[in-house]
Amino acid sequence: MNAIIIFVILLVLMLTGMPISISLGLTVLSFLFMFTQVPLESVALKLFTGIEKFEIMAIPFFILAGNFLTHGGVARRMIKFATDVVGHWYGGLGLAGVMACALFAAVSGSSPATVVAIGSILMPAMVRAGFPNRFGAGVITTSGALGILIPPSIVMVMYSVATNTSVGALFMAGVIPGILLAMTLGGVTWYRAKKFDYPRMPKASFTQRLKSFRESAWGLFLIIVVMGGIYSGMFTPTEAAAMSAVYAFFVSVFVYKDLTMKDVPRVLLSSANMSAMLLYIITNAVLFSFIMTNENIPQTLADWMLGHGLGVIAFLLAVNIILLLAGNFMEPSSIVLIFAPILFPVAMKLGIDPVHFGILMVVNMEVGMCHPPVGLNLYVASGITKMGITELTVAVWPWLLSMLVFLVAVTYVPIISTWLPTKLGMM
Repeated sequence: MNAIIIFVILLVLMLTGMPISISLGLTVLSFLFMFTQVPLESVALKLFTGIEKFEIMAIPFFILAGNFLTHGGVARRMIKFATDVVGHWYGGLGLAGVMACALFAAVSGSSPATVVAIGSILMPAMVRAGFPNRFGAGVITTSGALGILIPPSIVMVMYSVATNTSVGALFMAGVIPGILLAMTLGGVTWYRAKKFDYPRMPKASFTQRLKSFRESAWGLFLIIVVMGGIYSGMFTPTEAAAMSAVYAFFVSVFVYKDLTMKDVPRVLLSSANMSAMLLYIITNAVLFSFIMTNENIPQTLADWMLGHGLGVIAFLLAVNIILLLAGNFMEPSSIVLIFAPILFPVAMKLGIDPVHFGILMVVNMEVGMCHPPVGLNLYVASGITKMGITELTVAVWPWLLSMLVFLVAVTYVPIISTWLPTKLGMM
């Protein structure tokens, strides 16, 4: 009964148009004051201890690194390198978009940042080259979602905070699914380009490729700094985030010189705004998780599912449906922080690997970012392409369908997620 009351309050507040973070906080406070005898002091204590986690420090640093790279011309050089490598294939510029999104995702950790950085440069180029607007929009909107799957990923850090799962293991677990999804989206791009005979670019010479690689190498090296540092044990994921922010600043200001010291305060302010928003969501989500645990809702749900004989297959199917439905009206950070504390204990009772479950949730978030009505990537792409949400929804469906097929594979073939971290001794 208490679970129903909590979710009714939350739903009513969200339907008023109130931000998710404020809805969460008000739901918890309303429930505490009206239906429980929990002392307010314990809430304040839980709020303090809940966000006193070293891993949370990674979030503002990854955001700062992503902002330096987005404003610092790294995306433009990555697009040039990707175009020189695959531009001569069918749908070459589209394939370059997928490849550039995958590379930029590996240094930014954010899907919207990836869509903005790659899309704002590549979309006009694709239109000039003779590609239909819808084709380019479909490629960029869906490939941008790689930003939360290919490490480093801000959403993975949030899942780690919510469930106490190793961030390093999650980062490594995202590598193979990220590459496979990029290949899947690239396959759809190539097939549609071949089917409709879209333009191909002249093949770049080896010298051109070498030159564009050299120009983009400083940006690409950030992948080695982050992933290599974590894998080698040189530093933790949080320290890797701090290193990536310092490195991105150095490259943008002193190597590429696309940013001047006068631009730095603007980037810092933008990063601070985004970090404050996410940390505010985390704070309220910690309270929400506290009230759910206090009312034994996850444990009751787990006992109910096990008592009715629902196994792993049925549970994972239910999780996918719940998360895809949540993706209709919530953004990834909120979904992870609300649903992870509820679903995670059930997954553990059923013997599902926590890292596999984390990747499954992240792939669900990716799909949610690309479909209406609240798909964040759709709105970002709409701003770049000047297309309406309905038209964009039609444009992305071939890629979105392939993402759903990929989601099924990740859900029921755990080794896709767990093989690499297991081999590296992280699990």
